[in-house]
Amino acid sequence: MAYQVLARKYRPQRFADVAGQDHVTVTLMNALTQGRIAHGYIFSGHRGIGKTTIARILAMALNCRNAIGSPQRPTAEPCEVCESCVEIRAGNAVDVIEIDAATNRGIDEIRELRDAARYRPARDKYKIYILDEAHQITDAAFNALLKTLEEPPEHIVFMMATTQPEDIPQTVRSRCQHFSFHAVKLVDILGELRGIAQREGVDADEAALSLLAEAGDGSMRDALSIMDQAIASAPVEDGRPRLDAGQIRELMGTVPNAVFERLLEAVDGNRSAEVITVANQLLDAGNSPAQLARQFVRYLRNCVIAKIAGVGADGAAEGAATELLQISADEQRRAGRSASLFSEEELTRFLQVMLRTFDELGYRQEQRFHFELGLLKLVHLRRLLPIEEVLSKFPVSAGTGQTGSGGSPRATSAASANPARGTAPVTRPVEVSPAVPSKPAFSPFKQSTRRFDESSPAASPAPVVEPAKPSPPVVTTAPEITPVTVTYSKPVDSLPSPEAKETLPDAEKEPALPKVDKEPVAPTFSNLQSSSSHSAESLQKAATDALSAAKGQDTAADAVAEAEWVVAGGEIRVQTEVSKIMLPMVINSEAEKVIRAALRDAGAGTLKLVLLPGVKTATEKKPKAARVGSVQAKALEHPIVQRAQSLFNAEVRSVIDLRDTE
Repeated sequence: MAYQVLARKYRPQRFADVAGQDHVTVTLMNALTQGRIAHGYIFSGHRGIGKTTIARILAMALNCRNAIGSPQRPTAEPCEVCESCVEIRAGNAVDVIEIDAATNRGIDEIRELRDAARYRPARDKYKIYILDEAHQITDAAFNALLKTLEEPPEHIVFMMATTQPEDIPQTVRSRCQHFSFHAVKLVDILGELRGIAQREGVDADEAALSLLAEAGDGSMRDALSIMDQAIASAPVEDGRPRLDAGQIRELMGTVPNAVFERLLEAVDGNRSAEVITVANQLLDAGNSPAQLARQFVRYLRNCVIAKIAGVGADGAAEGAATELLQISADEQRRAGRSASLFSEEELTRFLQVMLRTFDELGYRQEQRFHFELGLLKLVHLRRLLPIEEVLSKFPVSAGTGQTGSGGSPRATSAASANPARGTAPVTRPVEVSPAVPSKPAFSPFKQSTRRFDESSPAASPAPVVEPAKPSPPVVTTAPEITPVTVTYSKPVDSLPSPEAKETLPDAEKEPALPKVDKEPVAPTFSNLQSSSSHSAESLQKAATDALSAAKGQDTAADAVAEAEWVVAGGEIRVQTEVSKIMLPMVINSEAEKVIRAALRDAGAGTLKLVLLPGVKTATEKKPKAARVGSVQAKALEHPIVQRAQSLFNAEVRSVIDLRDTE
């Protein structure tokens, strides 16, 4: 007989032989005992964990010739000796049809299956369809199968195995019983490998078997495939293959985790040169940067879990640590030693950096450089200081508990960082002197109770003084001046003059206010005073007459006539009622030349002309009457404009003359 690989040779034939899926096997055996057989099952989970195997065992149990409870079959397990069990185990049973849904995924194949399902089984009790990789069936094919799944014949049982149950339509999943398989634990895989090694006559130490179990990554089939390959490449001693950890690592292209432990020790010691040296040795040996990054990520994950679960340097793991760390005892001790060097936050940052590096290696050209850069980032992250340690170096203001950079030289620091990394800062007491309210020797803003006579032009109410809230006591060597806020009810110019204050009694005199330079007040049209001998009205009239006399400047003449002219500060400010967008169109460059010429003729050529656009206010001014003979007056006389005013209660604000002036 041809050689049979270990994964097929030691495939379970009973529910009890399936490792790590007790929640599925117990449920199915109880259903068989009670006769609660469903017409559809969905088995989903990781690859190589027994989905198709359990489907075949269930098919044998359903079509077994011996009844449950008989001497040949005392339990719900198949008897394995009847004709049906033998044929199903060999894979040539007529009524058990196993279909590869990856290749038979179309609607035509499903229609043929649906038509064949109407006929009763040839010999056995049930006609069973096992659909492997069922998630690859098209939606149209699933829709063609819906009616059969909803109202199937009593002799039909569908079993679908898939690694992606979310790709199966919800309408199909709701018509079947769904069993979610678990990844096989490391202990279960290790036990199976140990038993198979004994039956195969292979000498394997515990470290080699643990390495094979870890390489399986929760898949029994993967672990058996790697073991089969390792036995083929193992040296033979006394006619028996010999498996050791070094040979298996070389076969899988991995490096021992002791290398990553050395890397983390170099990171802890801030030795960048050693980190790069170790990486160079690994890469020169022919190891792939992506494979090294992947293995380092797994090792960092184990270190994080060891830190969280409290695994010490001796590797003692209890409770949840045993479930979370699916590695051998030696690897647990190694992960515990590495985890003891760092805090949980640092290990988490290391894992995040290496995960990002592993992702980037998939599409980078220079993988070596990116892998080395990722290792150097770990050293740089180690140099970062916790925010608590940084804040603890600032002095703390007494009474407020807040840090600040302006503390006094005599203030004692409230907190200092623990030299050990990853620990909280130690709080120390602060010596605070008794709170003494700090105030100046005198207050220049003491409010007077004297009421000034409102009839006197020099007298006015005293300024309202609002002292600020007393500041909290601060540990300092010099007194601080308490700031105050002064609010005047009238302009500063209306305060009492010094001559008026001299008439007050000595008990009610206020100390002289300190001289403070006033901030310049922006000029407005309400407070500008004419500082020129030129009259604004005369200048406005001269500009308006010049524009009216000019050809085609009637619109500009109307805008200038309706504007507000102010002469002050060496400027002539013309506040028009035209918007900012329309102002260059109404008063164009030609009109501006006419205005400047008129101002020169009026003797105001040295003043600067400033044209200002109109500003919308809450209360618009009532428009002035149109000048006789102006463009606006002509527009108001037009019957269409008058009709629009009467219909819509319209108001003519500005008129632009667009007629041909030639």
